[in-house]
Amino acid sequence: REGDARDYMYAVVEGEVDLFVKGQQVETVGQGGIFGEMALIDQTDRIATAVARTAARVVPVDERRFLFMIQETPNFSLHVMRVLSDRLRRLDPRLIGT
Repeated sequence: REGDARDYMYAVVEGEVDLFVKGQQVETVGQGGIFGEMALIDQTDRIATAVARTAARVVPVDERRFLFMIQETPNFSLHVMRVLSDRLRRLDPRLIGT
C-alpha cells in the first residue's frame, strides 16, 4: 500500500496487478512485469498501492536478492531502468511536453 515501508519488489508470474497512486489507477502490470522496485532502489516508502486485477501470482524479491540479480545479470538492471523510465514518462506529462 501507498505509504507502507519498503520490503520487497514483486515479479508478476501470472495474472494482472493494478497500480494506484493517490487512488487513481496508473498502470496494469501483467505477466513478466515488475512493481515495487523503487522502494528497493531509493529506500523510501511506497508511492503506489497494488491490487490484483485478476487471480494473480507474484514472487517477492527482497533487497538481498535484488542486489544479487543486478550483480549477476546486468540485463536485469537495464530492464529495471527501462521500467522506471517508462513509468516516469507516463506519469509526468511535463517530461514529454503535454
